[in-house]
Amino acid sequence: MTAQQAPTRAQFDDVMVPNYNPANIVPVRGEGSHVWDQQGREFIDFAGGIAVNSLGHCHPALVRALTEQGNKLWHLSNVFTNEPALKLAQTLVDHTFAERVYFANSGAEANEAALKLVRRYALDHFGPDKDQILAFHQGFHGRTFFTVSVGGQPAYSEGFGPKPGAIDHLPFNDIQALEAAISDRTCAVMMEPMQGEGGIVPANPEFIQRVRELCDQHNALLIFDEVQTGAGRTGTLYAYEQFGVTPDVLTSAKGLGGGFPVAAMLTTAKIAASLKPGTHGSTYGGNPLACAVAQAVIDEIRKPEVLENVAARHQQFRDGLNAINDRYKVFSEVRGMGLLIGAALNEDYQGRARDFLVASADAGLMCLIAGANVVRFAPSLVITEAEVAEGLARFERAVAAVTAA
Repeated sequence: MTAQQAPTRAQFDDVMVPNYNPANIVPVRGEGSHVWDQQGREFIDFAGGIAVNSLGHCHPALVRALTEQGNKLWHLSNVFTNEPALKLAQTLVDHTFAERVYFANSGAEANEAALKLVRRYALDHFGPDKDQILAFHQGFHGRTFFTVSVGGQPAYSEGFGPKPGAIDHLPFNDIQALEAAISDRTCAVMMEPMQGEGGIVPANPEFIQRVRELCDQHNALLIFDEVQTGAGRTGTLYAYEQFGVTPDVLTSAKGLGGGFPVAAMLTTAKIAASLKPGTHGSTYGGNPLACAVAQAVIDEIRKPEVLENVAARHQQFRDGLNAINDRYKVFSEVRGMGLLIGAALNEDYQGRARDFLVASADAGLMCLIAGANVVRFAPSLVITEAEVAEGLARFERAVAAVTAA
């Protein structure tokens, strides 16, 4: 390839490790909820980089924060702290249950830190026998070996040799199974308030309340993985606020940086004390560029009009998808919270979620799947009513194409 030639999708197969199978289109520019590819074709973005682009593409406040910080200070290492990291940590402490914050670069890293923390806390306070971690089938917590083992999808964790031990998986939303499994040996329960990769499945309020009660009863810590549900995605800063349950540890990433890699683990001062100097770390965690952008994200999504838009657009999505389903009879259920929505395929279309994704791209719409049977939508939190309407019209054309095939 010469300097004048643009990279192509075909080049991916020649130079990249084949663990991904990206679409044939190559996006080159984005603005708000619109994306353009190399050929100048326009798409409406209902995918949001998998719930990452919380304020759409190239939001002015984020561009400004990145540009200003880029002219000041890029990186220091954790030999020093820095002003953007301190400011962001203070903001997260001020607006959540947390008293202490640890920064990393991705959801997997935040979850890795959380899992190491709960094991270390149990060792410090109860001894080495309190090591069991309970998690849930179809849960997803990242791709490091520890997090993928705690995640409840064996296809992601098998084939890499012996897994970390003392990890047990239970059916999600099953109170009886939890009551039977938890004991004084349990050091932590890890869960998503709404499973994302597992199919956009919210926790039942009574289930999540019982999880909290049982953790307290057995001196186990409760970890909420809010990598996908956090940063305003469900209509509140974090989803736990809607359940009336406070975790001991919370992880946040994806939308926290609005597209810039950043993650945070939040917890209390007592629990945080178990990560003494030297017990864990991250070269880039707390990077000034990342923290400056994340601060701008939090400042924007905390505005009442942004969270009000999440609620309004949620209802618009539900109404629109149900109207499409009335005409084409493809979904068994439309579910989710805020702007993380899943359309579950009925028995006639089992295993065909990717067909709807491909047809959507052909119709000028970017969407997602959550497994083989759920079409997933995670657009910008500031997407407009008109953009949702146009995107749903394009999605209807995709549905029509799939059902006519």
